[in-house]
Parts: sequence; structure tokens; C-alpha cells
Amino acid sequence: MAISEINDKSLAASAVNLATNTVTGVLPVANTVANLSPGNNLVINGAMQISQRATSVTGLGANQSTCQTLDRWKFYSASNGRLTMSQTADGPSGFANCIKLDCTTADTSIAASEYLFLAYNVEGQDVQQIKKGTSDAELITVSFYVKANAAFTFGVELYDLDNNRQITKLFATTTGWVKHSITFPADTTGAFGDDNAASLALSFWLHAGSDRTSGTLNTSAWASNVNANRVPGIGSFYSSTDNEFFITGVQMEVGTVATPFNHRSYGQELALCQRYYEKTYDQGDFPGTATMFGAIKIGGSNVSATTSYISGGGNTFKVTKRARPTIVVYDPDGGTTNQCQRWQLGVGNYNNQASVSADISQTNFLQYSAGGNSASGVIYHYTADAEL
Repeated sequence: MAISEINDKSLAASAVNLATNTVTGVLPVANTVANLSPGNNLVINGAMQISQRATSVTGLGANQSTCQTLDRWKFYSASNGRLTMSQTADGPSGFANCIKLDCTTADTSIAASEYLFLAYNVEGQDVQQIKKGTSDAELITVSFYVKANAAFTFGVELYDLDNNRQITKLFATTTGWVKHSITFPADTTGAFGDDNAASLALSFWLHAGSDRTSGTLNTSAWASNVNANRVPGIGSFYSSTDNEFFITGVQMEVGTVATPFNHRSYGQELALCQRYYEKTYDQGDFPGTATMFGAIKIGGSNVSATTSYISGGGNTFKVTKRARPTIVVYDPDGGTTNQCQRWQLGVGNYNNQASVSADISQTNFLQYSAGGNSASGVIYHYTADAEL
């Protein structure tokens, strides 16, 4: 499949047009030395390989602000429109997967406060090389592949979460895969915090009401956030149930050149994602699946004929978490959350449920207690969420 590449290199050229609000022109891929070596991609899971929570979720659209399918990609929406979000086996050459959004309920009467965007948040300690807020501040180049069922104009935004500053560029979709390369100017105002909190958000805006579209698009330089100026000029993904949107190959790097996508191995990408979210389930099974495979089994103490209190059991996380994670426990039978199964030595009874509580949750270790009747131990699945 042929792929067009659209480049916005106005900031890198001697003839600079900072007033340009849209990315225009279809250009051949530049065959330069700078384009021959992979860059340092600030985006984890930009090739949409890892989807630990689910591969498809339906009925999204009302007041969501969480990761729904693809790891690290948060879905923000407040609208009467609805969609299905999925990891889909589609992509331009070199990419096996993408995020697909499929509109299932249209919303053509757009309220002022509505919005829909995909966002990728980066820790402050991972963006210090941008030197934001200093006289040496660097330009940032974002590249990505998109397609849709028709021609749309959407927005890509960088938002400084520490200082409430932002800038937005518009981009166009066609029915075929197009690669966009967009360079954002440096910002000498407002440094990123050097910590594990979210400092920089990369967002793809697909729908918004007048609260965020009634002003003047802030496209030539970073500025203090004014909501009305965030995405004027974008179309609406919710305009029809025919609408589909696909995105993959997202890369964000320091500098003016969009280098070839930095493909990491599946194992590397999974480990990077597990800093923010992990599960005991196999990667083919999702939270709530009825399976013993991968479940944690711990013995206990204070066991009597009628009651037991399993204490001191626990496990080390696969990857040290960004922060103390939120824990959800699952019954291996696929039952309710915060439940486990009790087991008895010599009996092999795994069928009786008991409640589980996380006594200690550190960034690298989890310790449980479980109460129940006549048990020698418990077996359970868990998810640990430390997303930004």
C-alpha cells in the first residue's frame, strides 16, 4: 500500500511561516543522513503492540478519562456520541497494529463542553532533554500515521501540564495511510518538573464543542492555556456512524527531523508498559478471564476448622511501578473483583471464595491478607495500575 508523507519543517527552514495553521502538501520521504538512524522516541507503545486490558471496548464516549485498550493511550471523552475503541490488525508497511475508533452513535448537536481526544502523557523526568523553560529549549517533532473513512481535519496538541501552556497544529486525513511529520517550536517559558508526575501530554483531538473551538488556534508559539484557543478548526469524528479513525506509528522526539520510527522489540515495549500497568493473566487473557494460568498462590497462618486469616502472602511486581499502584484482585473462576479462591491442603478445594485486601502496596512489592473459612491458602489474579 502506498503511503504519503506530509512534512511540516517550517521551523527548521530559513524561510519560517509560523502562521501556518494546517499541514499541507504531499512530499516524498527525504533521503537524508538524519533520516537513516532511529531517534529517541518519547512515546511508549507508539506502534500499538501492547494491549493488556482489552483489545476492544464498546460504548465509549461519556465522561471517560482512562486507558481503555492500548497501553499508555488514555481516552478522554464527554459527549452524547459513542464509539468502539480497538486494537486492530491494520497499518502501513512496517506496522502490524493500530488504534481504531469506530463511531456507533452520532452526535451532530454538539454541546459547548463536549470533547473527544486520545492522549499520551509523559513523566517529567523523561522530558528533561527538551530543556523547556530555558534559553536552550529544544524544538519537538511529532510523527504519526493516520487514515479515516473520509477527509477530516483534526488537531495534534502538546500541553505542558506543569505550567498550563499549550500549542496545537492541524492535520488532515484521507482514506489511505498518510504519515504526518509536525515540528513544534521551542518554549523558553516554564520548566517541566523533574519527577514521576505527568508533565507533557501529546493529544489527538477528534471532536470538541465551542468551549474549545470558539477562539483563535494557537499554532505558532506556546502560550498560556485558553480553552477556547485549543482546537478551533477541527472536524467532528461523531458527525456520522460511518466514521472511522485509525492511528499508529506515533513518535515524539527532540529536534527538527522526524527520524524513522524507532521499533523496539515486543519484550522491551511490554516491560516499558508494565511500569504503568501489569496483570497476572497471560498476555492473551484479559482481567476477569476464568483461568488459573498465571494466578498467584500463597499459603497462610492462623488456620482453624472454621476460620482462617491468610497473612504475609505477597509477590514482587514484574517491573517496578511508576508509583504505588491501584490493585484489583480477581477470582480465577472469572468471578467478582476483590475475591480469591481458598484452597485446603490435601483436599484441592479451589471453589470457595474469600475476600482479599492489599495490606502493603509499594512500587515493587504487594502483600495481601485474606479472610475465609477453613483454608490453608488462597489463589488469585491481580492488576496493578500506576498510570499517569
